[in-house]
Amino acid sequence: MPERHAEHDPAARRCAVLGSPITHSLSPAIHSAAYQYLGLDWQYTAHEVDEDGLAGFVAALDETWRGLSLTMPLKRAVFDVAGDVSELARTVGAANTLLRSDGGEMFADNTDVPGAVDALHERGVAAPSTACVWGGGATAASMLAALATMGAGPAHVHARSEQRARPALAVADAMGQPATTLPWQVAPPCGQAELTVNTAPAGALDPLAAELCTAAGPDRVLFDVLYDPWPTAVAAGWQERDGIVVGGLDLLIHQALGQLRLMTGHDVPVAVARRAAEDALAARVSS
Repeated sequence: MPERHAEHDPAARRCAVLGSPITHSLSPAIHSAAYQYLGLDWQYTAHEVDEDGLAGFVAALDETWRGLSLTMPLKRAVFDVAGDVSELARTVGAANTLLRSDGGEMFADNTDVPGAVDALHERGVAAPSTACVWGGGATAASMLAALATMGAGPAHVHARSEQRARPALAVADAMGQPATTLPWQVAPPCGQAELTVNTAPAGALDPLAAELCTAAGPDRVLFDVLYDPWPTAVAAGWQERDGIVVGGLDLLIHQALGQLRLMTGHDVPVAVARRAAEDALAARVSS
């Protein structure tokens, strides 16, 4: 399916990020800064919406609305309110973007996967020959899809149980990404992986951080999808060994740039989004 985006429209439009909880979101800062850069009189707000409230919220949108950013727990629930879904979102089983046409039709898409690819490309990572992925949930599935998009080599996935990792492995298989599972412990293949990805919840990988970071170095890349608190134990250890680190803030920025392209029809410089995100995060830490 061809990429969709909003036609250029100088009129005021409304967009928002939905999720629960939502107070932590940096999306309003990023999108609002982008509107200012583009000279658009648009408004971007945050709304606490759970799965039960999504259909009602979407049904109440009028012609002033252009799009929605979706965070947890709405990335799967959105399929119930979208009239059309991109092939990528359907394959991954998650959508983080909902576009509203002038006629009211709803189209769900996924910018998390291309955002991850762009974040890695920004740091000079092209197509990793091998990858080590920690965590077997929805974010791991998106990262495996990103690896497939990049043409990466085989990946091994560490999960608490093989059963928990099955949906992520199914996504990898659907996209042609070779992937196998390993137990929740550092194994010899970890030390050989060109790219290590941490999608586990905050603190889950801390007990293994020191052992895992022995593989770090100038030619090894860590992609840790967390950004607050930062750095994680793994990211700190990786940086100490001069390894390349891509963080969750990089992912947040690049997926937002993809949403902005879809919603406004315009590209926004990475520097604009990064400055807005970093300033908002710094203000939160200091408050």
